[in-house]
Amino acid sequence: MPTKPRRSPKPQERQRDPDRTRRLILDAATVEFAAHGYAGARLSAIAARAGVNQQLISYYFEGKEGLYRALGERWRERQSELATPGTPLPEQLRRYALEVLHDPDGVRLLAWSGLEYEGPRTDPDQAPRAERLRGYVDEVRARQAAGLLPDEVDPACLTVMLMAAAMATTTLPHVVEGVCGADPRSPEFVRHYADQVALLGRLLGLDPG
Repeated sequence: MPTKPRRSPKPQERQRDPDRTRRLILDAATVEFAAHGYAGARLSAIAARAGVNQQLISYYFEGKEGLYRALGERWRERQSELATPGTPLPEQLRRYALEVLHDPDGVRLLAWSGLEYEGPRTDPDQAPRAERLRGYVDEVRARQAAGLLPDEVDPACLTVMLMAAAMATTTLPHVVEGVCGADPRSPEFVRHYADQVALLGRLLGLDPG
């Protein structure tokens, strides 16, 4: 997809703190993409929410696709906090399930990327996401090699299942409320659910201890 040429902002806009401006745009973009998906999000709405001139989005991010990729990079930075080296997989699952309390719009954005998916060309974060998740597949495969999982288990499919489980309070709130009789947005239930997801991981033999 060709990128639009960068347009220079007005002189007074250049004097603003660039880090703060980028952060304001990214925060506004997270809300807009989470509410409307990539296809439905509007740069004008993001600029209005951030309180900046729309030209600054092109200046800092080279347009909508670049902005979406920058959000992917922000998520990668967040993942490094959630999955620090040596963190057992069940604990990682618990943290991911709890992420909806920390950044509900970020989790919704990930869900939207799945709903809109029509192939790699429609998903600007496809390659980086696949690379990130490959590490989790390798961890599951290592547990399998250690005899903690049956040979019949497909490590890649299991990784997808566990990821879906961690996101269920966002992607299946109506099912949660109907089956569990609880408000899926309640911090109390989210914490309980996160503990259950971690327990599942331990029962599957994903805890090296």
